[in-house]
Amino acid sequence: MISRPLIEGFRGVARHWAMALSSAVAVTMTLIIVSVFAIFTYHLTKFTTNFEEGVMISAMIDFDHETPEEELAIRNQIAKIEGVNEITYYTKEQEYEYFLQMWEDDERTQQLFEGFRDDNYMHDAYYVTVHSGYDISVVAGQIKSIAGIANVSYGGQSTLDIVSALQAIRRFGTFLVGGLCILAVFLIQNTIKLTIYARQDEIDIMRNVGATNMFIRSPFLFEGVIIGTIGSLIPIIVTVWSYNTLYTRTEGIIVSNMFRLAQPNPYIYYEALFLFGMGVGVGLLGSLLSVNRYLRWKR
Repeated sequence: MISRPLIEGFRGVARHWAMALSSAVAVTMTLIIVSVFAIFTYHLTKFTTNFEEGVMISAMIDFDHETPEEELAIRNQIAKIEGVNEITYYTKEQEYEYFLQMWEDDERTQQLFEGFRDDNYMHDAYYVTVHSGYDISVVAGQIKSIAGIANVSYGGQSTLDIVSALQAIRRFGTFLVGGLCILAVFLIQNTIKLTIYARQDEIDIMRNVGATNMFIRSPFLFEGVIIGTIGSLIPIIVTVWSYNTLYTRTEGIIVSNMFRLAQPNPYIYYEALFLFGMGVGVGLLGSLLSVNRYLRWKR
């Protein structure tokens, strides 16, 4: 006949592992959400950066300042402005060719404008890209104040609004990923905390026989790492499989060429490593916080 203490012992172990499993499941669900938003945030950051780098400030040079010396002096002044990334020079002939190409689908209009080639009223121009979307209006204002600049354009307030909206969404995604990581730590912390209180008699006995705090911490830290590791396995498998499938079916293009997915190799494997590290990290941190809190309370 099985004794009552043995039955209680089995029940205690069963409750303990049930709590650990529930924590691992909670971490799994949290990391899946983290994975989705991490991928979304990465690609949004990539798209925002590409968009900002693609926005150019068009600086038209005045007809009275088109000598090579004057244009070089203007370029040097633009290059000194903080936030300028790259400067590209186009002659008025290149500008005119670009203008004609805009009408390549309308041959009649293109031929009409072709007749004005000898009377080219286009400007020589510098096209300037900036490091950040926040710099566009500031840099454009400083370029406009340079002597010899006839006109400056960059898309106006609508461009700034798009950049601001994209950056706000990017920040939201980053904060959400951080918040979900904190939630995962909290879940594991609570599980370990319950485990510690269920085994406080054992912990007290270990302390009475001279066990060090590190010796007491070790099994709980190990348990936290196991919970985090188990919790990260399914998110890793789901993330790698889903991303590879999505990339294969869409050929890496979402909606249009502006929204391109990163190559699965090596990006998605870095994402998997990130999820594994996060699982282990939150498991270790959650356990450490719980054990340290208990040991301080028992002093």
